[in-house]
Amino acid sequence: MADYFVHESSYVDEGAQIGPQTKIWHFSHIMAGAVIGAGCNIGQNVLIADGVLIGNNVKIQNNVSVYTGVELEDDVFCGPSCVFTNVINPRSQIKRHDQYQRTLVRRGATLGANATLVCGATIGRYAFIGAGAVIRGDVPDYALMLGVPAVRRGWMSRHGHRLIDRNPAGYLVCPESGWRYEEFAPDGLRCLDWPEDEPLPQ
Repeated sequence: MADYFVHESSYVDEGAQIGPQTKIWHFSHIMAGAVIGAGCNIGQNVLIADGVLIGNNVKIQNNVSVYTGVELEDDVFCGPSCVFTNVINPRSQIKRHDQYQRTLVRRGATLGANATLVCGATIGRYAFIGAGAVIRGDVPDYALMLGVPAVRRGWMSRHGHRLIDRNPAGYLVCPESGWRYEEFAPDGLRCLDWPEDEPLPQ
């Protein structure tokens, strides 16, 4: 018996790999060659294509298609109807299967509802892509990206708060956790109180 849940209306093709405690809800399709980690939640009407790599504790909301070439690391959140692409110049008459570009979404990043990621970008750890934003290139760790095309409008903490307040030492401080963040040139941010590659403490 499988140690994951698949709703009876969904399809999981032979050859797909799905981790324990993952849930796949109504009308979704997991294609052969897809790899999904443990504890994920795959919403309604989601496509996970062949060759897609999805880490642990990833949440994909309704109406998202994750195409070949996309990798989602652990703890990524994909909002409703966010959009991935995998060819930069698609034409119906021309086959470009050998030109799929890689899109990497690093640990803990959030993609807001209806956000669009043009293929070939890397989204940094704990970056926050606002609803409806259009991403056309790489995004730094912790960046808050808004607009069409998206530009950085600030920083977000690992707990999902906009970093505004500074302590007397000049570090940005998360209002929920109290963790300190340090800016560095030319356009970066690091957390001083928890390693970027470690999940949040439970």
